[in-house]
Parts: sequence; C-alpha cells; structure tokens
Amino acid sequence: MHVSCAFPTTMSSPDDIRVAEEIGYHRAWLYDTPQQSPDVWMSLALAAERTSRIGLGPGVLIPTLRHPMTNAAATAALEALAPGRVAVSFGTGFTGRRAMGYGAISWRFMVDYIEAFRSLLRGETIEWDGARMRMLHPEGSGAARPVDVPVLIGAIGPKGQDIARRLGDGLYVTTTTGGLEPGQFDWVAYLYWGTVLGDGEDVTSSPRVQAAAGPGGALAYHATYELSGPDAVAAIPGGPEWLASIGEHDEAERHLAVHTGHCIELNEADRVAWAVTGGALLPSTTVTGSPTEVRRKIDDLGAAGVTEVVYQPSGPDIRRELETMYAACTA
Repeated sequence: MHVSCAFPTTMSSPDDIRVAEEIGYHRAWLYDTPQQSPDVWMSLALAAERTSRIGLGPGVLIPTLRHPMTNAAATAALEALAPGRVAVSFGTGFTGRRAMGYGAISWRFMVDYIEAFRSLLRGETIEWDGARMRMLHPEGSGAARPVDVPVLIGAIGPKGQDIARRLGDGLYVTTTTGGLEPGQFDWVAYLYWGTVLGDGEDVTSSPRVQAAAGPGGALAYHATYELSGPDAVAAIPGGPEWLASIGEHDEAERHLAVHTGHCIELNEADRVAWAVTGGALLPSTTVTGSPTEVRRKIDDLGAAGVTEVVYQPSGPDIRRELETMYAACTA
C-alpha cells in the first residue's frame, strides 16, 4: 500500500508537497479547480523544482477545461522537470465543473479526449475539432516524445472501469469503494479526508478537528446534493439545515454557495450543519479517529482493492496533519 497525499491547489501547495516528501509520502496530487485555485500545472512545476523524489500529478484533470494539446504540452514539460515522477489522472468533473454551474462530461467525450492526449504524447498526428495536429516541440521545450506517463481514470462504475482497462493504467476514486473488487486493477488510488485524534481529543468538541476534518466531512452534503439531489441531502443529519441555508441563495447561483471553500474550509451552509451535528458524522464520512482506528480503516481500504491511499489534509497546521496521518498509515 502506497501512502500519498493530495491538496486543493493553493499558493502554498509547492511547499506543502516539499514537506510531504520530507515525511515520506509516495506521491502528491493537486486538484484541477481553476474557479478557486491557481493553475494546477504551474503549481506542479514549482513543486518539481522544490523536490527530488516524490511523485507528482494532477488529480484529476477535467478535459473540457483545456485543449488536449495544452494538457499534453504541460505533461511533457512536467516530465522534463521531474523525469519518471509524473502520473496524470482524468475525471468527468465534480468541483472543477459543478462550481461553474456545469454537469459532468460524457464518457464518450472522455474516451475521445484521452485517446487524443495519449496519441499526442506518443508523437502521433491526430485530428481534433476538424484539424490535423501534432506536438512540434523541439529539444528544450519538453520531454522528448514518446512521453510515457501513467494515466488513471476517475471512475467507480462499470462504464468508467471499462474505459480505465482500455485506455488507462488504473483508477482514481473517492468517497466509496463500491463496485471495486480486490485485484481488479493493479493501481487504485483512493482519495480521502480526515484527521488523527490526539490523546483525549474528542471529535465533537475540538476546534482543531473541525478545521482539519470538517471540510472533508462537508463532502457528504456537497456530493449528495450534486449527485443525488436535495431529497437525499434531507435524509442526512444536518441536511435539512444545510439545505435551508443553500436555499437562501438564488437558484441560478446555488452552485456557488455549495462549492465555496470546497475541501479547504467550511462554508456558510457547512457551518450551519456542523452546529447541528457537532462533527458526529466524521467517523463515518472521513478517516478520523485514533491512530489505531485510522490504521484499521486504511487496512479495510487495502482489503477492498485500494493500492494507494491519498490523504488530503486541511486546517492551519498541514505539517501536523501530514505527519500524524503518515505515522498512522505506516504503523
């Protein structure tokens, strides 16, 4: 089991990745969320210059945000800066699209995009939007073609898994391992949130726990609202109150209220729900608990077929979160 980390891309991400390398993390993934983040490729390039061992990659790229040539060129540039350390993952879009009011892209488009992306990196001529094109980068403008980097697919359902078998090198999943069978894929990266509790620390009364694990716990509302609708949110403790807060916003802009602070801090609706639950949901919605409890949950993920756990820390003390989680995972 590899122990990796992920970050919502911020100005501190390159230094956070440097710290993660010092601690021993296997790989660092950065989110592609331009409506709330600096550019993911720019941040990964800065991280490459500040590190020497840790794997680097975007987790996950949203195809509609960039032309396939743009992502291919960025991948070649990062591979030149960090040879042998680059992996790329693609997804149909959660925050990277929904925070701008769009739904997920189709799997048909995803297939066409990844085929074009991989063909470009091999140095082939492709057709895209009715035009013929090829990477023309001379020496000194990126890694020499063919550029062979692993590609993971953000999918858990049968259609996405089929695409991952045909076009990818593994899966990049989050929130659930449902539909995953042990040994089905050689590489399954699982993104999760949470915090390791200190001695005597209570999950429902610690401001530190709220800051460190609360943003991950809020995904229970964000993801349920976007994927299953308001009625499903109403069935979650704190859900009616969360919905009431979101409902105060104009319907055409509610997605802005949902995704504000996403994975970084609690937004207005999240704080309303927290006032009701007090963090009581964290043990079930995140990997939060004592070091022993955290290790047990990591072992359960391994038994479900996960080969790489990917921890996203939050709160004011990122080093503390990275250190304690890594220690628990590797105990």
